Formats: sequence, structure tokens, C-alpha cells
Amino acid sequence: MGHLQRPMLNSYCELTYFTKKEILHVYKRFSLLNPDAVSKDKNAKLGRDEILDLPELKVNPFKDRICQVFSSSKDGDMTFEDFLDMMSVFSDNAPKNFDEDDMISSKDLKEIFEEADLDDDDSLSFAEFEHVISKAPDFVNSFRIRL
Repeated sequence: MGHLQRPMLNSYCELTYFTKKEILHVYKRFSLLNPDAVSKDKNAKLGRDEILDLPELKVNPFKDRICQVFSSSKDGDMTFEDFLDMMSVFSDNAPKNFDEDDMISSKDLKEIFEEADLDDDDSLSFAEFEHVISKAPDFVNSFRIRL
């Protein structure tokens, strides 16, 4: 089981959309980003650049914001628990909207709009729209990470 003890594994199952087996797989993926650091310290915090080595994030136009949002220190660096949260939210089992009602509401659209409004002028110029769309031709898959 590596550095993950059974009680922690059970807690992680309750707090994520993953099974124990999937959590162990996520731990392995985290460990492979910096094997030396993780083998020395089970609570290692990996740098944002190391996290961005994850193939699914490398090509994601929202990668910097994703790292910042899931980083408990808000600097993009992540502990395993931060990484697990991120992987859980982007898993196929997670709800695909902000308020977990399986409907995209006006509130959900406002949050998406705020991310796309790069100059914070409460308007989405064609250039901003084009920028977001061109960065994510497969938009839905930008928010999915498969184990």
C-alpha cells in the first residue's frame, strides 16, 4: 500500500469519487512526479512545475488556474491530498457542474464567464471568446482526467 495506511485510505474513499484501488493509482501517479521527494516524505509538497508534468495538465489551457485552485497554499504547489482532490474532481465519476445538480445553471455560466473574461471588464470580447475556444478545441476533455 506504499505510504497510505488503511485508515487514511478509508477516509479518502469517503471524501472523493474514488475507490481504494483508484486512490492507490492516484498515489502512484503523484509519486512518479517526484519519486525522491515522495519516498522521503509521505507529506511531500510538489512544486507547480512538477504537477504540470502530468500529461493531462500539460496541454490544458487552464492548467495554471487549476493548480492554483487545488493548491491548499494557493501557489500551485500540491500535497498528495491537494492532488487527490484535483484528480477526484476531474474524474469520470465526479458531477460535471459547479453545484452538483447535473444542470448548467446561470450561476454555473457566470463562473465560466468570469474565467473567460481576461480583462475583468464584465464583457466577453470576441478575442477573449476566441482565445478560450482556441485553447480548448476539446473543451469537455479539458475538465477530465482519466486514471
